[in-house]
Amino acid sequence: MGRKGGGRGLGRGFGSLWSAAAVSALGDGIVAAAAPLLVTSLTRDPVLVGLAVFVQQLPWLLLAPVSGVLVDRVDRRRLAVAADAARAVLTAALAVAVYADAVSLPLVYAVGLLLGSCAALGDNASSALLPAVVDSADLPRANSRMFGTESVLNRLCGPPLGAALFGVAAGLPLTVDALSFTGAAALVSTLRLRPRAVAPSPSPAEREAVGRQFASSVRWLWAQPALRTLTLALCLMNVTLLAGFSVMVLYAREHLGLSGFGYGVLLSASAVGGLAGALVAPRLQARFSASLLLRVGLVLETLTHVGLALAGSPWVAGAVLGGFGVHGAIWVSVDRTLVQRAVPDELRGRVNSVFMALAVGGSALGALAGGPLARAFGLTGPFWFSAVVMAALTVFAWRPFGRRIDTPPPVPAASTALAAT
Repeated sequence: MGRKGGGRGLGRGFGSLWSAAAVSALGDGIVAAAAPLLVTSLTRDPVLVGLAVFVQQLPWLLLAPVSGVLVDRVDRRRLAVAADAARAVLTAALAVAVYADAVSLPLVYAVGLLLGSCAALGDNASSALLPAVVDSADLPRANSRMFGTESVLNRLCGPPLGAALFGVAAGLPLTVDALSFTGAAALVSTLRLRPRAVAPSPSPAEREAVGRQFASSVRWLWAQPALRTLTLALCLMNVTLLAGFSVMVLYAREHLGLSGFGYGVLLSASAVGGLAGALVAPRLQARFSASLLLRVGLVLETLTHVGLALAGSPWVAGAVLGGFGVHGAIWVSVDRTLVQRAVPDELRGRVNSVFMALAVGGSALGALAGGPLARAFGLTGPFWFSAVVMAALTVFAWRPFGRRIDTPPPVPAASTALAAT
């Protein structure tokens, strides 16, 4: 979600952002375990299970051209609040359907699509808020705290709690998540941002130019070698990650023999590593180059898929996911810092929408591929596929992730970048 509180030394603005993220992270972590359990209570077909993940990622591809332009033109705080409020209503409606025993796969897919649409707008706005309340020099520390809190609440505490609540009542995790969205919206509404220039409301002619504005942000991003390489790498990494994780609930229950609660505990394994990674990420970024950290990350992600494909027990799978969590926290901190420092504020929404469209678009493609791979080659098939793709990506990105990524060329002014529009 990207919002949290209590940021000592980083200002009250960061504190409000951090508090809101903590609230919503716990709610999302609860549903992260409960939602797949709800889907598998309706079907055990891996294609249909993966489709539930795919529909939530799809809006990022459909709304990307509009999302970035909108975020750069409107009050980002209000947009984030509105998106969270809408998600609270949608999640509560699904909870009511579950309580009334009226839930179905089409309903789950429809709500997932709408929730993904809200995320495509709200999360883009939220991600643009952090650089508005934290100085550039403090971004590694701020990102580390954000990711650490997300690891603890969203990935460590949330999944076991969600699985346990699902065992009590299938609609209970959704109810808690709806309350978390409500709380996050209330907290973000109190946020006070530094003044920034907001473009006036677009004229009809300017509305017609939205596509051209989005295209210009694509060109701007493509002209930055470091950001271009990061974006393409993250897109493929998300394809491989979601190919396996979209059927993780079936992998855990049928391949590893875990119960629903055991599945929730397994999801938490990566959070333990994520917390450790978040704690050491700022020190690693201060001591080692981004180039080295990114290259090591590619190798570790490849080995994660190999490890999950070979794992025959929950203990081995849990250890692999713990190592992946360490790598993931460090990668996110390095990645976010590079992007936040490189993109001018007036382009942040549009460029971030391109970045996220490709990243989450990769997740959508991975979720779409995971089910057919599992159906054709068994529940370890998606992980073998991901290992092969990641090995190829490591070879491809090794040279671009050289020293130039640590010292990218000067970023062109936003006025120059948008001159073509």
